[in-house]
Amino acid sequence: MGTTRRARKVLGAGRLGTRRAAVAAVAAGALALTGCSSDSGDDKGSDSAASKEPAATVQLPQLKGETIQVAAVWTGPEQENFTKVLTEFEKRTGAKVTFVPAQDPIVNFLGTKIAGGSPPDVAMLPQVGAIQQAVEKQWAKPAGAEAKAQLAKNYGKVWQDLGSVGGEQYGVYFKAANKSLVWYNNAAFENAGASVPATWPDFLTTAETISASGVTPVSVGGADGWTLTDWFENIYLSQAGPEKYDQLAKHEIKWTDGSVRDALTTLGQLFGKPNLIAGGADGALQTEFPASVTQTFTGGDQPKAAMVFEGDFVGVNIAETEAKIGTDAKVFPFPAVGPEAPVVTGGDAAVALKDSKGAQALLTFLASTDAARIWAEAGGFISPNKSLDSASYPNEVQRGIAEALIAAGDNVRFDMSDQMPQSFGGTPGKGEWKALQDFLKNPKDVAGAQQKLESDAAKAYQS
Repeated sequence: MGTTRRARKVLGAGRLGTRRAAVAAVAAGALALTGCSSDSGDDKGSDSAASKEPAATVQLPQLKGETIQVAAVWTGPEQENFTKVLTEFEKRTGAKVTFVPAQDPIVNFLGTKIAGGSPPDVAMLPQVGAIQQAVEKQWAKPAGAEAKAQLAKNYGKVWQDLGSVGGEQYGVYFKAANKSLVWYNNAAFENAGASVPATWPDFLTTAETISASGVTPVSVGGADGWTLTDWFENIYLSQAGPEKYDQLAKHEIKWTDGSVRDALTTLGQLFGKPNLIAGGADGALQTEFPASVTQTFTGGDQPKAAMVFEGDFVGVNIAETEAKIGTDAKVFPFPAVGPEAPVVTGGDAAVALKDSKGAQALLTFLASTDAARIWAEAGGFISPNKSLDSASYPNEVQRGIAEALIAAGDNVRFDMSDQMPQSFGGTPGKGEWKALQDFLKNPKDVAGAQQKLESDAAKAYQS
């Protein structure tokens, strides 16, 4: 499901006008929520896209008799909705497409398949680094002219660049997720007389107001270290700016840099107050991400927490409770720490592993508006395809989040930890995950956290 770390990429803070437009779009979605989960496909009626089938925007070759395998880590509703996209591709080409369930990390899964002589035709890769690895291992095949034409037509330059290695196009980013969102229990806010914050100081003030009402304000899924990297990266991006963000992601500046100190100090303003976090630091470190959401939206107006930070995929977990998005559960953009608020997104890119006509045709289709519209209408999906009519989304939540993504334009930045060596940025109990869990335990030791982060990063980047 979208609750794994593969959902994590980051949009950078951009020009003031663009950022205001993006945040306004998310806020519009937050204020005009429907009563159904943003990840539900059954929110139709007057708020749904028109049922009339639009004309095809891309021509595909006839592939009758050809079999295509597509590997992805998606399960449940994500797999079901992606299968709808593949079914349409089958109808239009005559090919037979088989979905191959993969395990995370998918690069290891693909390595086994390739070593055994049976690679899938196409793989959906969730990190920039995974695409780079596939190219370095000579697994990936360059995208063909037709796929590149669709990308040029429908995608901003940044999304094309993110799927490129050494100036060659390999990846087609198909699915995205906005991860700079704070979801809140509306009843808890109303009972406390709390208002939606726009800045970090406002956020802390709102938290104190809720705490004074007898409800713990913030739920943190600290047992999953990736949630803590997301907290840090949102704060760092907004406070230090995109240039510093890029430098730290590449380890061109050290984790002992003053900008890291400032971001950790800011994060410590929350982590350093146990009364503001459900269960305190110890409780947060025992709380996995799904529970961090459900405990925020159970218990009526006396939940274990009033707010939880994470992406649009939180809707999947809210759907496991009796809370309804738009009435019981609402959302606001991650507060601005610096001049502008960050916007967080995740994404999966299609990469061809076989140089076949079918693999190239599927990449072309996934880069088209036709493919994006199918999943958008089903729900639980955000597309980086700028040509997709936002009316395709089934409710105002997803529409606002998607419009924010497109409004951010070429200011997209991937999640920092997903750009780093996996041993540092993506391994439970090690590297950044462990260092930030230790920081949650002892947020006063900013210098110690920086030294640990730099020591682990230096080792990882040298290996």
